[in-house]
Amino acid sequence: MTDAAPPSAPGGPHRPNGRSLVTPTTATGASPRPADASTAAPVVPASGPLPRLDRPARSALHAELPSTAALALARAPGHALELALVRGATPELEALVGWEFRGINTTPEGAPPIARLAGIQKFVKGMFRSNDGRAMGYNTPVVQNVLDGRWQPRPSDAEPKRFGFYSVAPVDPTSRDNHYLHALLIDYSKGGNPAWNITRGLRDYLVQVDAGNPDLFLGKAYAAIGPARVALGYFVLERWRRGPASVLRR
Repeated sequence: MTDAAPPSAPGGPHRPNGRSLVTPTTATGASPRPADASTAAPVVPASGPLPRLDRPARSALHAELPSTAALALARAPGHALELALVRGATPELEALVGWEFRGINTTPEGAPPIARLAGIQKFVKGMFRSNDGRAMGYNTPVVQNVLDGRWQPRPSDAEPKRFGFYSVAPVDPTSRDNHYLHALLIDYSKGGNPAWNITRGLRDYLVQVDAGNPDLFLGKAYAAIGPARVALGYFVLERWRRGPASVLRR
């Protein structure tokens, strides 16, 4: 087949204030998290900004294991994630196209592991350029192993399932979906999904957490129910590997 995966704060659309929430390390030789690391993420304070999140060495950005920064975001409380979203930078769309990203639906420390129990804590998002020139994307399910383990696409890495297609574009301030004007909008209603597919109602906002790190992103998902928009939660994306040159629907 052809190619085609808590409510915002009052006061209208959010705009970035130019402050960077995640500070890259200044040491060029910073070491990535060891492959056998199983320690908890950095403790996140009950209020205020997130703690310093170490950026992995450049050679480790596309490693098989998630960075400590990605894991810390995945376990951060909602108020800290909202702050990170508001302070985030606009991702460069062309830098996303052609890549696959490790995804984590966030679960704050001490909160019920709903995403894990539902089998959707870990996932993959990919983005590509469709034949009509639009930036598009898809989702791929993965094995739900330990959070700091490897991402293993299902049913296999050679033949991964791709579903929940979406378009990716800058937020249109005149549209209904304009909560975060500095974000990119992932719109499943424009992905060519079947009318009965529940993903058609999803709208995600995506920002780059740190303007100096083009590999770590934070998203916030909403469900479109008529004219209403209901916040569903946050997710983390981290650049993983090059995606396929073309994507076929099955």
